Amino acid sequence: MAVTKTPTQAKTVRPSSGTQDACTLGELRITLVRSVISHPVPQREVVKGLGLRKLNSSVVRRDCPEVRGMIRKVTHLVKVEAVEKK
Repeated sequence: MAVTKTPTQAKTVRPSSGTQDACTLGELRITLVRSVISHPVPQREVVKGLGLRKLNSSVVRRDCPEVRGMIRKVTHLVKVEAVEKK
């Protein structure tokens, strides 16, 4: 028996709630200052998701809530600096 969704059960798509505006705050330079060896796999994956590979490698990412949340998970492994847009 196939299940069909009625219009009331269909997922509604909400308009953007300003996430684009939150991402235009600037940029962050993120540097890996401690090794991920002996740290849990989820933390290693967060570091990889930020684009960091080797010790002392740096990346520049937009200052978004998503990136801030990833940084918060690995604050003990990274150094964060604000970068001014030119």
